[in-house]
Amino acid sequence: MDNARLAPYAAAHRERITATLLDWLRIPSISAHPDRAPDVRASADFTAALLADAGLEHVELIETPGAPAVYGDWLRAGDGAPTVVVYGHHDVQPVDPIDLWRTGPFEPEIRDGQCYARGAIDDKGQVLYEIEAVRGLLELDRSLPVNLKFLIEGEEEVGSPHFEALLWAERERLACDLIVVSDTGMLAPDLPSTCVAMRGLVGFTLSVRTARGDLHSGMWGGAVPNAAQVAAQLAAALHDGDGRVTVPGFYDDVRPLSEAEAASLAAIPFDAAAWMDTAGVSALVGEAGRTSLERVGSRPTAEIVGITGGYGGAGIKTIVPATADLKLAFRLVPDQKPELIADAIEAWAHAAAPEGASVIVTREGAVAPALTPSDHPAVGALCRVLERVWGRPPLLTREGGSGPEEALGRVLGVPLLFLGVGLPDDRIHAPNERMVMDQFWRGLIAAGELWHELAALGPLP
Repeated sequence: MDNARLAPYAAAHRERITATLLDWLRIPSISAHPDRAPDVRASADFTAALLADAGLEHVELIETPGAPAVYGDWLRAGDGAPTVVVYGHHDVQPVDPIDLWRTGPFEPEIRDGQCYARGAIDDKGQVLYEIEAVRGLLELDRSLPVNLKFLIEGEEEVGSPHFEALLWAERERLACDLIVVSDTGMLAPDLPSTCVAMRGLVGFTLSVRTARGDLHSGMWGGAVPNAAQVAAQLAAALHDGDGRVTVPGFYDDVRPLSEAEAASLAAIPFDAAAWMDTAGVSALVGEAGRTSLERVGSRPTAEIVGITGGYGGAGIKTIVPATADLKLAFRLVPDQKPELIADAIEAWAHAAAPEGASVIVTREGAVAPALTPSDHPAVGALCRVLERVWGRPPLLTREGGSGPEEALGRVLGVPLLFLGVGLPDDRIHAPNERMVMDQFWRGLIAAGELWHELAALGPLP
């Protein structure tokens, strides 16, 4: 790593870059709190200043009905060089419970080589090393080997409600060959990895009704359908005895892991006891014949995320509930199409409802899964960079969550590459969020190396 292009730059500018990070982290850009809208805008202004100071051009705030995104580019590498969009976000999660923070969430502090603050790793720290890599290369070479376009949004932590519309509106300006995301992580500081897929998501509310109103259980119980019982029956029927989802056709389009992905997954160290301790559970369950890492990354799942009905207050109320709600969330994997899965689930719910119960299915949004083929040349370029900077070949992983990355890849029509340095114990979205600063400096150096590796590939498929 000492021979990397930006290693001297990172060493020479360490104090300034660290101070810049701390200044940014002091801005409480919580997009979920309406009263913090001025702070989110202040963070967008700060982001724009960072881009301009780094040497990016055409820097501007892109307004949305919500919080602004920030755009900037450097397009002087020429038509023969790859064009890459760098995606990140400048908004942050709420900080509750505040009493669990050792220091104030917006009073950043470096302790033992770790930066503690809300947004340190998710995502201001990771955006900053991408920006500083550009600044360093322009200082070193007065040019970049690729054309870069930065898009830093301000609503990721509230589900990016206006982001896809922004992408369609700006699609021509954002045209590119590849998207690089630095809002993910790796397995451990000594075990580099890169994500090649993210699961999708479809959610539903199943509203059950069995009568015009709640009925007296002494007069009607045992003779009329019970909505809470129907909801419980539907919940129980969602999986079979092997933990597989019973919705007909649910697994039909599931793409199996590639040989390289399967080998990487098998190579990931997994301590079941430590994993259970982190989750605070005493057992691991799921689809039979699959490892826990397969279950949370490469297999589709169904979760009962809420079930309500009848009386929930103190004491007892002797009724037969007339209504109940069942909330379901399904994680999808590559080749599963949200609209087809949604149709299948709706048909299953109506077919499974017993006589005397009506079920209204409300679709609560959908995100398609995202996949970058592991044999794509850009993945190879990133793997070479990670090995050079971290000292060992990276593993290929799949992330169980969902985000705006799918919309990025779909609207812009190009693959995604994930250069993220977060660690499993960085406490993302929790009190005492942190970023390991050694990971930050490696991320900065890796970003600079990546642009040269991508340029060496020539035209990307």
